[in-house]
Amino acid sequence: MISLVEYGEIFVFLSLLFASILALSVGIERALVFRKNMSKESNKFLRELAGLLRKADMKGAREYLNNTDENIYSRFAEFSLTHYDDGQEKLTNLMSGKAIEERIDLEKRLPILSTLGNNAPFIGLLGTVLGVIKAFHGLGTLGNTGAEVVMRSISSALLATAAGLFVAIPVVMANNYFTKKVKIIIQHLEILSKEFIASYAYTASRKKSHRRGE
Repeated sequence: MISLVEYGEIFVFLSLLFASILALSVGIERALVFRKNMSKESNKFLRELAGLLRKADMKGAREYLNNTDENIYSRFAEFSLTHYDDGQEKLTNLMSGKAIEERIDLEKRLPILSTLGNNAPFIGLLGTVLGVIKAFHGLGTLGNTGAEVVMRSISSALLATAAGLFVAIPVVMANNYFTKKVKIIIQHLEILSKEFIASYAYTASRKKSHRRGE
């Protein structure tokens, strides 16, 4: 029985070590993705493209897009320009679908962080419970003469809870940070969608006025 408890403690610490390595890997990978899509260049791209769309300068928008490095906004803009002449209703629906597609890509692997952040404290708590079981077993076996050994066992058992919290706290913070960034990027895509729709409506209105003038 006690041997199983000892193996359980080892398993708990190995699990927390694996969780910390996995969380670090996911965090670095997602950080690189968000850094690319939320740089100063991407913010500049949004401002410049919005200015061209408000002027209904689609030719200029395409040229500007061709000279821009790829990011989530440039992909969205390229997709929107490709379907710009499909009609306002179809364009609106297609852009909504594209925004959902980009959101799915942004949220990729974030459930891993959420799962680790929510469960790491419980894994640590399991290690503490196993350690306490071992400590009380030692107390019952050794009696008062084993008090020092029991105290050391309880001390090491509490390390499991500390390790679980050590993993969980930064993981939860990272997950909340990335989730917030996803919301900001999607909001920017929604703004960009409205810019395209407004530009299309303005272009369509100008064409109608031109036809009436003829």
